[in-house]
Amino acid sequence: MSDLSHIRNFSIIAHIDHGKSTIADRFIQLCGGLTEREMAEQVLDSMELERERGITIKAQSVTLSYQAKDGKSYQLNFIDTPGHVDFSYEVSRSLSACEGALLVVDAAQGVEAQSVANCYTAIEQGLEVVPVLNKMDLPQAEPERVAQEIEDIIGIDATDAVRCSAKSGLGIEDVLERLVELVPAPEGDVDAPLQALIIDSWFDNYLGIVSLVRVKQGQLKKGDKMLVKSTGASHVVDDVGIFTPKRTATGVLKAGEVGYVVAGIKDIQGAPVGDTLTLVKTPEVDPLPGFQKVKPQVYAGLFPIVSEDYESFRDALAKLTLNDASLFYEPETSDALGFGFRCGFLGMLHMEIIQERLEREYNLDLITTAPTVIYELKMKDGSVVMVDNPSKLPDPSNIEEMREPIVVANILVPQDYLGNVITLCVEKRGVQKDMQFVGGQVSLTYELPMSEVVLDFFDRLKSVSRGFASLDYTFDRFEASSLVKLDILINGEKVDALALIVHKDHSMRRGRELCEKMKEIIPRQMFDVAIQAAIGGHIISRQTVKALRKNVTAKCYGGDVTRKRKLLEKQKAGKKRMKQVGKVEIPQDAFLAVLKVDK
Repeated sequence: MSDLSHIRNFSIIAHIDHGKSTIADRFIQLCGGLTEREMAEQVLDSMELERERGITIKAQSVTLSYQAKDGKSYQLNFIDTPGHVDFSYEVSRSLSACEGALLVVDAAQGVEAQSVANCYTAIEQGLEVVPVLNKMDLPQAEPERVAQEIEDIIGIDATDAVRCSAKSGLGIEDVLERLVELVPAPEGDVDAPLQALIIDSWFDNYLGIVSLVRVKQGQLKKGDKMLVKSTGASHVVDDVGIFTPKRTATGVLKAGEVGYVVAGIKDIQGAPVGDTLTLVKTPEVDPLPGFQKVKPQVYAGLFPIVSEDYESFRDALAKLTLNDASLFYEPETSDALGFGFRCGFLGMLHMEIIQERLEREYNLDLITTAPTVIYELKMKDGSVVMVDNPSKLPDPSNIEEMREPIVVANILVPQDYLGNVITLCVEKRGVQKDMQFVGGQVSLTYELPMSEVVLDFFDRLKSVSRGFASLDYTFDRFEASSLVKLDILINGEKVDALALIVHKDHSMRRGRELCEKMKEIIPRQMFDVAIQAAIGGHIISRQTVKALRKNVTAKCYGGDVTRKRKLLEKQKAGKKRMKQVGKVEIPQDAFLAVLKVDK
């Protein structure tokens, strides 16, 4: 299709659970992308995990042909994007490949923070945003209130927003008609030098790396030699085509189109998300803006429970990195847990998903240490060091100041729960920056330390607001703070995997709570087990797991008290000897106790 005016590139912006994947299903059905027999619920969520949790993890694309009411046939390129805050970089890349976006809002629930954040990203990139009210078949739908909320909070006109129900199929055609009418056609010159954006890459066992690309200028044909701008590597194109959602080879992708390209690349770093592709003969083409290296925000140690699994665990991580370029890992050893890997994740949800995929797809049993964020240390000699693991913290006497990462969090919450949310933010050392009353909701802006946000802030926020509050956060800066390293000692030995970096004001409480929690978890031995929390050489809390004790005096039935005493002394000496050689097995739950302390 050489005429660009018949192409529409769009993606869908929506909060989790607002019906994005279901709308995509209806589009595919209406445009005949798949036959009735091939249709399934949430076609584009291809991973078992995505369907189980009802969330989209990877961006997917579909090219559909739509016969509009004006008699023309349109090529619709639809890019499905994740809705969770952890995957916001992927969303921004998908949006930069489009000219328009459908803002899908649940007509019963109203606007949520994640849709606001993604919508601002879309408006900044100059996209045409088309509001759609979904779930109109629900008895509690309030389209007038929600349309007003979209205008108040996001600031786009929603008086004539299309009303539809993806589940029942009501109004889906109207959505497509509005889309064709409002979203502008792509601009681009088919004869200019090739310039294409990589929206996403994943690994296929047979083809190597498959990249999802949007061609901005020129054309990409099978057999061309293409050049990846950020790495400077060149590859011969084996196959190009589109997804209908099935992979369909077309032999060429022209300006304005979205499709896939396979070039026998075996290394995921060979086609980074957000990078620019061009041809070897035109290397001077400008790279497209907005490309960043994805930076992990949360780090945790992953260790196989059975040490023989280490090799297969390493292979599993290597394969998974090919599917998910945002996962970072490096080998790590721990005295308590043996050999494992230090992994970097985009957030807690990302971490849960990776762990679940490793255990499921590669049949591993893993222990995870408590997640930590990355800290910046200014040393006395003027150098700056980044630390992502509490046990690697340098000697405190050489550190001039410790800086922790601060995030700007935007929270949308109904007015009834405002007090609870403010209390929670204050408890998490938050600083309020802004508060606006918009319709029935309140928009709060807080600066919070990232270490407080990543652990359980989201769960706590949901529980204090009965599930109504929504959160979106972005990393802002590093800020100096009085932080200390909290060590846990068991029988006088430091357990490196349980070390934490905490704020000085909270250190006493955290230490005490941790010791109490560990006392419940560690099983009783034949000798006393001392559990201590220490900052440097200073013990701040102690609990003792009492020894199991056999009644050695039961057989004494008379005679002098010295007979009993002799037996007790003998037992005491035995216990003392046992304590010197005895080892305490630390159960798996103990490493996660760090997470559960706040609850």
